[in-house]
Parts: sequence; C-alpha cells; structure tokens
Amino acid sequence: MNRPENIAAAESDRGSTEAMATSSQGEAALIETIESDAQAEEVKILRDAAEQVTQREQYTDKKIESMLNDALAKAQSQAETIRAKAVSQAQLEIKRRRLQASNETIDRIMAMAEQKLQSMISAPAYRDVLIGWIVEAALGLGADVATLNASAAERALIDETLLNDVHQRLQHETGRSIMIRLADGPPQTAQGVVLATEDGRMAFNNQVKTRLLRQQRHIQRLIHDTLFMEQK
Repeated sequence: MNRPENIAAAESDRGSTEAMATSSQGEAALIETIESDAQAEEVKILRDAAEQVTQREQYTDKKIESMLNDALAKAQSQAETIRAKAVSQAQLEIKRRRLQASNETIDRIMAMAEQKLQSMISAPAYRDVLIGWIVEAALGLGADVATLNASAAERALIDETLLNDVHQRLQHETGRSIMIRLADGPPQTAQGVVLATEDGRMAFNNQVKTRLLRQQRHIQRLIHDTLFMEQK
C-alpha cells in the first residue's frame, strides 16, 4: 500500500532534478551570453583603442610634417633674405669701387691735362690756345671793356699783336668792338686767363682748373662709357 507514495515521491524528485537541470542549463547559457558579450565588448574596446592610436599617430605625423615644412619655409625665407642682403651689399660695394675708380681716373686725367697744358706754354701753338681762352672769356663776360690777367709766363706772351687778334676774333663773332687790356695788378699764380669788368664787379674765370671742372661731367661720362660699359 506504500508503493504509490514511493512512486509519487520518486516522480517528485525527478521533477525537481529536471527543474534543477533546466535551471543549470539556463544559467550556463546566460553565462555563455555574458562571456560572449564581454568578448565582443573587449574586441570593440581594443579596436577603438587601435583606431585612436592610429589617429594619434597620423595626427602626430602630420604635426611633425607641418613643423618641418614651417621650419623649411622659414629657413628658405631667411636664406633668401640673407642672399638678397648679400647681393645688395655686393652691388653697393661694386658701385662704390666703380665710383672710386672713376674719381681716381678723373683726378689722374685732370692732373695729366694740367701738366700737358703747363708744358705747352713755351710751344708756339700755345699762342692760339691763349687767344681762344681770352675770346671765350670775353664772350662769357659780355662786357664792352674788360681787363685781362694771366700767369706770369702767359702774360709774357700777351702783346699788342695777340690782343689785336683777339679783337678781330670778337668783332667777327659778335659784330661789336670789345676792348681788352692787361690788368695793372700782379699776375696770377694759376695757368689760364681771367677777364673782369673795369669796376671789378664781374669776372669770368677761364683758368685751367676751372675749365677742367666745367668739363668734369663730360669727362666722367666718357670714362664711364669707356671703362665700365665694356664690362657689362
């Protein structure tokens, strides 16, 4: 009579066992799902981290490249500035040396011209040179009467015949009679002639140094064209 109770108890135990088994399987499935999600999250985290590292590396590379480009551009700009300054300084130095050479050449030419003209005083041809200078000074002064002075060596050459030749030249060139006489004062020290009005208020300096100074610009241009244009 106790058998049915045993059977019922057995079935009850089996049901409990099955329920426990089912519960264990559910827990295992849940754990497996959690582990799977955790692994997926871990993979995602690692992938995101790798992407961030890659992005940072790319940013760093671009930053370094930008810094290098900026440094290179700055260095090139500084190099161009230094080069331009050096070229400018070199050009100024060349110009300065050319000007110095030109001035030195002009000084030598003028000194040689003065020496040449000084040596010509004793030559017969110098008489015509002297007449030309006197006529030029008389035309520049523009007076009807003038006094003439010159160096001692030149005054020795100025006689009535020379003054008559000067008067004839002036008469021919101006159509006027211009009277010129030797000054009463002492002779000049410099070579050349000076004509002055009788009251001494105006004068025309036609001495050698003054004549050369009047021609200095022409001499400079001639020297520049001769010496420096050929170097271009």
